[in-house]
Amino acid sequence: MSARTSAVPDADGATGLSRGTMIRRILVLGALTALGPLTIDLYLPAFPDIAGDLSATEAQVQLTLTGTLLGFAVGQLILGPWSDAVGRRRPLIAATLTHVVASLLCAVAPSIEVLGVFRVLQGMAAAAGAVVSMAVVRDLYTGMPAIRLLSRLMLVTGVAPVLAPTLGGQVLQFTDWRGVFWVLAALGLGLVAVVVFGLQETLPEERRRSGGVSDTLRTYGSILRERTFVGLMLTGGLMMASLFGYIAGSSFVFQDVFGLSEQAYGIVFGINSLGLIVATQLNARLVRRVRPQWIVAGALVVASVAAALMVAFAVSGLLGIWGIAVPLFVILTTVGFTMPNIPVLALAGHSRSAGTAAALLGAMNFAVGAVSAPLVGAFGTGSAVPMAAVMFAMSVLAVGAMFVVARPKHISGLEPDPPITGETPPPVVEAHVAPETAAPGRRRRLAPGRHRPAVGHDTVPGAARPATLMGARRARRQRSRS
Repeated sequence: MSARTSAVPDADGATGLSRGTMIRRILVLGALTALGPLTIDLYLPAFPDIAGDLSATEAQVQLTLTGTLLGFAVGQLILGPWSDAVGRRRPLIAATLTHVVASLLCAVAPSIEVLGVFRVLQGMAAAAGAVVSMAVVRDLYTGMPAIRLLSRLMLVTGVAPVLAPTLGGQVLQFTDWRGVFWVLAALGLGLVAVVVFGLQETLPEERRRSGGVSDTLRTYGSILRERTFVGLMLTGGLMMASLFGYIAGSSFVFQDVFGLSEQAYGIVFGINSLGLIVATQLNARLVRRVRPQWIVAGALVVASVAAALMVAFAVSGLLGIWGIAVPLFVILTTVGFTMPNIPVLALAGHSRSAGTAAALLGAMNFAVGAVSAPLVGAFGTGSAVPMAAVMFAMSVLAVGAMFVVARPKHISGLEPDPPITGETPPPVVEAHVAPETAAPGRRRRLAPGRHRPAVGHDTVPGAARPATLMGARRARRQRSRS
């Protein structure tokens, strides 16, 4: 069996692992994936308390969030290549321990400036869960099984940002804002134990990359010269930018413009997130019938149309809140059809640099998101037009990146990868058929286990055919005459 698990597929379409092993792996990778969203969003309800306790302005507190996002992006660029060089477990354990230390330092931060610095470090460390989880999936699976597993991980990605502020609010009922970071430290410590005892190394030594910083930069350059990868990376980043535009502007739009209460806004936010979550699970079934690049392309077109309608309704005021809420639900649903497929398509063919390629994808997502979120506030929050316009612009750019740069017709990321470390596919041989025992005619497909030689008279038009086939034809003719 190869390092990338070449066992017979099980019922789930993955490798020949037991169902319990598969479920355990999903839970471990899901927990690691959730660390990033929880680190970013768990402290959001504590913003007023942080501002009051540290004598900071709201803008300064917001900068700690921006710093976390940027740290999350940069961390992936560092941790991805590192995991390609030394394996997945060591960087994951080291980064998660760093996350624990950074969380403790945030909990005792004496000023907003110190908190901001440690939040950047915390974001960089939390990036390990996201980038290494994606690389582990690429180590073990390709094609449809990888898409189905990523769809399940996207369920975590969709649920965690929704639940994080709610969980943070519950934590604040028992402690102050510093307690939120104590909780994050405990979570990180628990994940260290999970990795140590529940996650085996998935990258064998013969597939690791070495060569230091220069080799890493060459690998980045090589990957970025691939047109398909760049197109998919831009597509994913722009769709994530649209999502961040929604997150940044929706609270102002629904509460300040349309007058919803905090509880009512929470319901709207939850319904939209439910659309994303359901879509990720439907995607796992849809990819069995439709090639994933066309699922992405179709979802992008639908998102652009919905965003255009939202802009029109926001400018005209037609349909009121429904003219904003319904298009938003459609756009969030399309995200569930794009985000699981883009990583699999982009990482195909990068079995030896999965961590590096995954790092580029993740860094693009959060870097563009960190830039797009302030755009909504920069154009004002007195109406829904800025949010709708930013989401429309990002959706249209994503369509352009997909159709012009990536080009769906030229994407072929679901074929099996080339053999790894000495594995060679068995030669296709065809059975030699003696001319005196056969007659000319069309070749037929042999049953499993039967072979034809690669070269022989049965490989050219009009060559001999098996006598057993001719006997079967004569028997059918005799039955028809009788």
